[in-house]
Amino acid sequence: MKILALCIGNPERLAGKSYKTGIFKHAVNGAVMIDAEGLVGDAICNRKHHGGVDQAVYIEGSLTLDWWSGELGRPYEAGTFGENMVISGLDNRDVSVGDRFISGDLVLEVSACRIPCATFAARMNDPKFAKRYTAAARPGIYCRVVAGGVAEAGTPVEYQPFPGKKVTMPELMETFGRRLSETDRARYLAAPIHYKLRAMLEAQR
Repeated sequence: MKILALCIGNPERLAGKSYKTGIFKHAVNGAVMIDAEGLVGDAICNRKHHGGVDQAVYIEGSLTLDWWSGELGRPYEAGTFGENMVISGLDNRDVSVGDRFISGDLVLEVSACRIPCATFAARMNDPKFAKRYTAAARPGIYCRVVAGGVAEAGTPVEYQPFPGKKVTMPELMETFGRRLSETDRARYLAAPIHYKLRAMLEAQR
């Protein structure tokens, strides 16, 4: 595996909307510093739902994006989904909470899946795109930064699977907002899930 693209965005206004968003991201040349809050210089406009230490870097796998290119009927340009990083040879469906991506000094740990929103649908110019994305069951990957560092397109990535019981990205998307069985809740809580999801699950006890 290697980093195929690193993408950052500036605050931009969506057509017909009163607010600005950082979802319009574009691949950049050269090295990018990544710290606990994500890619330095990347715009995060809605801090309530985006960004933060457990949602610092958003990854898409190249195999998933190749699939989307076929579904959309056009070449996929890095950053279209608002991702910060594209990793070669990666299928989002194979990724679980706690998996790690290591590139040089940089260590990213998977914490959550992407849940599509109205802003995403507006960016794609399709009011039904959130439902389409959910139905595809190939959600993007949010990571916390365990160790910061400098990243650059073309650099190798080591993939370390989580050693515990798996909570995959498709399963996280499917169960989002639902009450879990005691067995599944225990499995989720045994993984290093996003702190907001952890709080929701602990409140179900």
